[in-house]
Amino acid sequence: MISRREHDAMANAIRALAMDAVEAAKSGHPGLPMGAADIATVLFRDHLNFDPAHPTWPDRDRFVLSAGHGSMLIYALLHLIGVKELTIDQLKNFRQLGSITAGHPEHGHAPGVETTTGPLGQGLGNAVGMALAERILAARYGGYVIDHYTYVLASDGDLMEGISQESITLAGHMKLNKLIVLFDDNGISIDGAISVSDSTDQLKRFESAGWNAERIDGHDPEAINAAILRAKASDKPSLIACVTTIGYGAPTKAGKSSSHGSPLGAEELKGAKERLGWAHGPFEIPADIRKAWGVVGSRGAAARAAWQERLGKAKPKARAEFERVMAGELPKSLAKALKTFKAEVASTKPEVATRKASEMVLEAIQPALPELISGSADLTGSNNTKTRGMAVVKAGAYDGAFVHYGIREHGMAAAMNGIALHGGLIPASGTFLVFSDYCRPSIRLSALMGQRVIYVMTHDSIGVGEDGPTHQPVEHLAALRAIPNLDVYRPCDVTETAEAWDLAVTTRDRPSLIALTRQNLPQLRTDNGAKNLSALGAYEIARAEGRAEVTLFATGSEVSLAMKARALLLAEGILARVVSVPSFERFAAQPETYRKKVIGRTKVKIAIEAAIRQGWDAIIGSDGHFVGMEGFGASGPINKLYAHFGITPEAVAAKAKAALKR
Repeated sequence: MISRREHDAMANAIRALAMDAVEAAKSGHPGLPMGAADIATVLFRDHLNFDPAHPTWPDRDRFVLSAGHGSMLIYALLHLIGVKELTIDQLKNFRQLGSITAGHPEHGHAPGVETTTGPLGQGLGNAVGMALAERILAARYGGYVIDHYTYVLASDGDLMEGISQESITLAGHMKLNKLIVLFDDNGISIDGAISVSDSTDQLKRFESAGWNAERIDGHDPEAINAAILRAKASDKPSLIACVTTIGYGAPTKAGKSSSHGSPLGAEELKGAKERLGWAHGPFEIPADIRKAWGVVGSRGAAARAAWQERLGKAKPKARAEFERVMAGELPKSLAKALKTFKAEVASTKPEVATRKASEMVLEAIQPALPELISGSADLTGSNNTKTRGMAVVKAGAYDGAFVHYGIREHGMAAAMNGIALHGGLIPASGTFLVFSDYCRPSIRLSALMGQRVIYVMTHDSIGVGEDGPTHQPVEHLAALRAIPNLDVYRPCDVTETAEAWDLAVTTRDRPSLIALTRQNLPQLRTDNGAKNLSALGAYEIARAEGRAEVTLFATGSEVSLAMKARALLLAEGILARVVSVPSFERFAAQPETYRKKVIGRTKVKIAIEAAIRQGWDAIIGSDGHFVGMEGFGASGPINKLYAHFGITPEAVAAKAKAALKR
């Protein structure tokens, strides 16, 4: 055990770097790193297994800075323990364009940053997914291969956000005992004392959710160490409320909101360093303190080497499978399973809802893709995301493939991000499309981080019927299509559903969302699916019998409607072609020559979708015609709703004829 003097020197190095970087940037949040430096020092020095030379080794402990505004805490730590990319120049360029030391930590920019944080509560939600992934993989491959902890540094703001309640109750229910949350309990938010807006007893709250919870002095290294040891020995997840002083050491701003989100200023910074006994210049770390932190980094290297030795003793087949899933590589048997399934569909031509089609796809591919972890937000029978072969993941029995997330859409989506970030598993879970609003912040972060997360969203239109406008998504497709780096699929039949799943699983650098119907649809594709046409985003599904005058563009359930409209027009001597548009994003990514060919030059272009028009003009042009929704839906039987809102083959044919006469 090192002396208090030595500990203070190590912690003060974090404080000094944070103060200097924020001051240099004239922007940032110095208060949290200054207040939480003692917690972080004990955690990294005495507990965290992390090798700075190999920051992605599979059995490392995960550290999530959920309070991402305090980003200089993690940048200082990674620099001090020896992550080579986190140079002193990167710290000097904190928050500057082109640096890896962004204002809030971004996964994929700085090595050692496990997840992108900043939107409060998200990091905590991600950590639940990481801890769940650890338990699942440990159950599958053994504790000698996977056996690590997930640590979170959370702020008052993290715990006030609603997502935290969903996340902690899920973790408690699952008994994720290797999840440890260190709560920077400083009692301060931007508006001042927490008491102006909140009076929650966080310990009782966590205890009621099935956690161990205790409060300690966050500036006492012995108390911090003892609490972490108790948490590591627990059979429950643990909350350690560490009472700290925000802006610790600042002469006039310590303990005040003024140290939260603004530079201290030259005089305050000078006074803070004097109070802390830090007699060194900006970004200057004495050799003895740098050496002490270097020892911490080398301890992580030893832990990784020991793990590598254990993995080397595993049976070759098990080791190869573990290395495959951790590398994110798909099994060769997956392509064969999909090919067989699509050939069968071409033969049997099932007329089912695409939510049922999705279940059929899962039945076909799940045996070939054991890393797929499915789930649902208490809508399992409606989302059709659980197959007969999927055992349920539950406390004490983690070797399953399906998670009952409960009515926790936001927490579910955040946990899915954590599962993907952990590695070794591919998360896919479902809810209704209208409830994607609950998931949206996490979906946005999936896209920002480029994670392979699959969102299955059923009940995708006014086809929901009697449940009414509260459950009928009209603006959701447009809103989701607006998120960069997210592929949104709305398949029209079983073949397109299989193609959407194929693309979602094989695309590693972004999330996918598959919007599926409640109502049955005809099988429109007659080919055997040898070529994934959905990968093109849009393609001609029905040609005109001659030179077309009209092009009908549609997605999902409305493709079959377009086919009927085409037949009506043909009966009157009007030639029309039908283009299925399963993915706007995929289509936009195609070469211009292909896009022009698919869009064509017909006099009349009509888009058909039981949703709002927004986004369609990129395909049909601002002078194109649209058959869809202009407002919210209504409660009633599905067939009457489509007629009520004028989304029928007859309405499409009439609009085409009227346009041709102009």
